[in-house]
Amino acid sequence: MPASSPTILATSAGYRPHPRLRFGFGPMLALAVELSRETPRRDRDPGSDQDLGGDQTRAPRICSIATASGDHLGFQRDIEEAAREAGYQLHHLSLFTMPNVEDVESYLRSFDVLWVNGGSVVNLLAVWRAHGLPEILHRLWQEGVVLAGISAGSICWFEGGVTDSFGPQLAPVTNGLGFLPGANGVHMDSEERRRPLIRELVADGTLGQAVCTDDGAGLLYRGTELVEAVTEVDGAGASRIVPDGSGGVVEQEIPVRLLP
Repeated sequence: MPASSPTILATSAGYRPHPRLRFGFGPMLALAVELSRETPRRDRDPGSDQDLGGDQTRAPRICSIATASGDHLGFQRDIEEAAREAGYQLHHLSLFTMPNVEDVESYLRSFDVLWVNGGSVVNLLAVWRAHGLPEILHRLWQEGVVLAGISAGSICWFEGGVTDSFGPQLAPVTNGLGFLPGANGVHMDSEERRRPLIRELVADGTLGQAVCTDDGAGLLYRGTELVEAVTEVDGAGASRIVPDGSGGVVEQEIPVRLLP
């Protein structure tokens, strides 16, 4: 079931402490699922008019894409457990050492939400491009499959951002997918070097204006328009960093809605 318009949920959120599991899912992924249930979707199989959107009781279908962490099997097991606990059907797109499905586009089209996990955004972008994922994901986005993710899975949708993919010292990445305009900053309240560096990079023109999230917050886009900032952690914020026209920047707070 697709969203009513192309939808991206770009976050520094999604996982919460769990008493028995490595982590559980929080309200952010529940929001992504809610967005995917907006309108019915018909089976993509040519000649079929079966409505897949009529049954609102079926378990939401989530595809976890963990390219940024090298399709780590331990993490995949952990996220499967989190999904089981939350009542989601979760499967994986793995690209190491080869794609785990023959037709990647048809496989991804069968899901309600594509959830991209964190890790190395630089490696993610390189591997995705090698396998033609940017074009596939752009088509699915336009069709209404909800694209969402955390950290590297947030930065990737923008033109660029700040990353530790190259080493311990943060550095710019400027070859994001560009589905969304400008740059994206993540973990702004928990990694002290991110804010000053992204401000420097916006000021000198390396990055375009940036939208940023604290841990627990996310940004909801319809098409290329930012609709709202949301958070699953009370007090987590979001901001926009823009050039001030005189070689510096202005940081503007974005109102944030606390998710239930």
